[in-house]
Order: sequence, then structure tokens, then C-alpha cells
Amino acid sequence: MKTLRQIKVGSHAKVVKLHGEGAVKRRIMDMGITKGVDVYVRKVAPLGDPIELTVRNYELSIRLSDAEMIEVE
Repeated sequence: MKTLRQIKVGSHAKVVKLHGEGAVKRRIMDMGITKGVDVYVRKVAPLGDPIELTVRNYELSIRLSDAEMIEVE
């Protein structure tokens, strides 16, 4: 299983599945990260957390702990 956390800066990935439960999973989906969407990893913060993504033509920063719940291919 490959997660969004493992994707290198400058790479694209397609979301396969969201792991997690309840409110956390709902929050990730509300940010536009749903099954089948293309995600581009733009930057990583100097200390490694958070990461900045481009999702559905807008920029989004998420924590590494949340990125770990997003399975990609």
C-alpha cells in the first residue's frame, strides 16, 4: 500500500482509497480529496510537516498524519 505521504515533491498521484474513521475521513473528503481525484505534491515544509498539494485546481496543505490515511497509486 502506497500512501500520499510517500509521494515525492513534483509528482502526481491518483487517490485509490481513504482510510480512517468518522470525522477525520469526512474532513479529508470535505477538502476535495476523494476516490479517483488526481493530486500533485507541490512542496514540503522545511521541517517536513505539513505538505502542500494541488487538488482540483486549488492549493491545500495537510498534515503528514492525514496524508498517511490517503492510499494512492
